[in-house]
Parts: sequence; structure tokens; C-alpha cells
Amino acid sequence: MAHLFEPLTLRNLTVRNRIVVSPMSQYAAVDGAPTDWHLVHLGKFAIGGAGIVFCEETSVSQRSRKTYDCPGIYNDEQVRAWRRVTDFIRAQGSAAAIQLGHAGRKVATRAPWDGFSPLGPDDAAAGRPPWAGLAPSPIAFKPGALVPKEMDRDDIRAVIQLHVDAARRSVDAGFDICEIHGAHGYIIQQFLSPITNKRSDGYGGDIDGRMRFGLELIEAVRAVWPADRPLFFRGSCVDGPGGIWSLEDTTVLAAQLKLRGVDVFDCSSGGIEGPLTLHVVPRRPGYHVPFARHIRRETGIATMAVGLITEAAQAEQYLAAGDCDLVALARELMWNPNWPVHAAQALGLERPHEILPQRYAWWLQRREETRAVSANDEQ
Repeated sequence: MAHLFEPLTLRNLTVRNRIVVSPMSQYAAVDGAPTDWHLVHLGKFAIGGAGIVFCEETSVSQRSRKTYDCPGIYNDEQVRAWRRVTDFIRAQGSAAAIQLGHAGRKVATRAPWDGFSPLGPDDAAAGRPPWAGLAPSPIAFKPGALVPKEMDRDDIRAVIQLHVDAARRSVDAGFDICEIHGAHGYIIQQFLSPITNKRSDGYGGDIDGRMRFGLELIEAVRAVWPADRPLFFRGSCVDGPGGIWSLEDTTVLAAQLKLRGVDVFDCSSGGIEGPLTLHVVPRRPGYHVPFARHIRRETGIATMAVGLITEAAQAEQYLAAGDCDLVALARELMWNPNWPVHAAQALGLERPHEILPQRYAWWLQRREETRAVSANDEQ
């Protein structure tokens, strides 16, 4: 058995392989609810054989969305819409995962193909006025954006409660895994980074103060997320000019998260300034794997690596070396949603088609048998 196709048990959840569909924002929600686009977009990855299918980053409140087209899980209608998606994902044998996010100061923007530019007068005239976000300090995320409100203690408690409420709704929506988004310049990272956190109270200053908000949030979510289901955390392992938030800082954070019941650290980078895909780390195949390896070895927490993982042998190598416990793909799966079955074939698994649902597997196996007979006849 290839390492890529070994089951993994996290708490009481066993996933069928180590292939994860990383969250991919689609900007296709209506009033914060997923649509048919999400059902088809995510459903095809479950059909394709992935072990875990992450739905895209999902906002815990209307105010915390990046754009008007981002999904949320802050009302019952959204829960029902997500349940339609998760029921389908789970019926195909994949685990359904949600990533809960709060964009903090990085709200009220256009889509990425419009440069995440801040909403302005033209948008307001079209019925999409901008709004101010919340942040640890009143620093706008880019020129033209509204200055966020500096969070007081009541705001901090309220944002933590929004995550608690969203986690509870995620259970009702049928999710097996919950991930808290603490990367890419979102609100937790805004507290972590000295670039965006200029506070002088107990939520600022040294790393212990800057970690306080995120750790309190994790404790509150872990208390309501079912004990038999895993909790993930996505972090930007390095970020800011000169690595002002360093891998060693992340290692300290990961160790504290593990103590509070986080099961997997999802390794990413960048985002505190500029676009979400800010190139803090050179984009080479597997560019987050060294972070996953270091954090895993230093803290003992399970890790997930993402970043230009495109080949089966490449993914297998990372797992075999103990660099990470899960490999996540995004754009490669957009290109080829059946990547898992092709990977199984490339790694020499017998009857790789059986990774797919029977409605596909039976016909494809018959095709292989027909090809084999034809090849023998020609000989």
C-alpha cells in the first residue's frame, strides 16, 4: 500500500487516504449561501476519490466576509444549503470539512480577478457599498480601504462567540472536520503579526500577548466542536518583511494549539500585506513541505502541506519521509478532479479504478479488461 492511500484516523474519524482538497474560494455564493456551483465543484472531488474535501473559506458573520459573494454559516438557511453539499460529499466516501474564517480588516473588496481592490463609490451606486471591518489596531489593509474599528474587549468576546456559533452550525450542516483560518492576513493572523497588532493591552506586545486572541478562540471552539471530530488550524508559517513572523514563532504557536486540542496544523504562508497569495516564499514544488516537516518534528502535531504538489510520486515521497501526514491540492484538482485515481495507477495500486464510485469503476475496469484481451489477441 502506498503511503498516499493509507487510511488516517484522527480522533474517531478515519479518512480513506491522505489526499485533501484544499479550500478554494469561488466567489459564487448568494446571500452567503452555497449554490449549485458549490455542489458540482465540490462533489466532483469526492467522486474523484479524495479523502477529505474542504469547502471554501466560510465566514462566521456577514461583516467578516471579504466580498459580497463569499459564503457564510451564520444563519439557518446557509446551514441547510451546506447540508446539501456535505450529504453528497459524505455519500461518496469522503470526509466533509469546513474552514471558518473572519477577514478582519480585509473586508469589502472585489474578487481576486479584480485585484481584491476595495469597494468604492461605483460599487455603492450598484448596490454594493463598502463596510468597515474589525482589527486589533485601526490600520487599513491597503490604500482606499476603510479603516477598521480597533477591537475592544467586547468586540473580542463577540468575534470569539461568532466562531463558536459557526462551529455549532457546522455540526448541523454535516461537517466532519472544522478548520480555523489563522493565515493569509485574516483576523487571527492580524493579532499575531506585529505589523498589524500595535496594541498595548494583554492582546498585544510580545508573542504571548499576540497569541492570546487566537488561543482563546481555539479553546472556545474546541469546547463546542464534538470531541470525537478533529479540529484543524491553518497558519501562515512565515510572513511579513524579513520574516517578521518566523517559522520559530509558528512552532511556538503550533505547540500551544496542540495543547488546546488542535489535531492538524495546516501549513501555508503570507498574506498579512498585499494579496492573499503574496509571494513570501519562492513558489517551488512543495514549497510549504519544509514548514510541515519542522513543525511536525518539533511539536509532534500532525501537519498538512500544500503548495505546487502535482505528481503522485512527489506526494508519496513527502509522506514516506514523514514530512507531513496529509497532502493538500487545489489548482491541480481544478485541472484534474480525478487526480486521486490517476495517482493510484501511477503508484502501482491494483485495481485503481475502485477508488471511484461503482458507477464509474465498473465500466472503467471492463475497459481495462477489454484492452488486455485485445492486446493478447494481437500477440
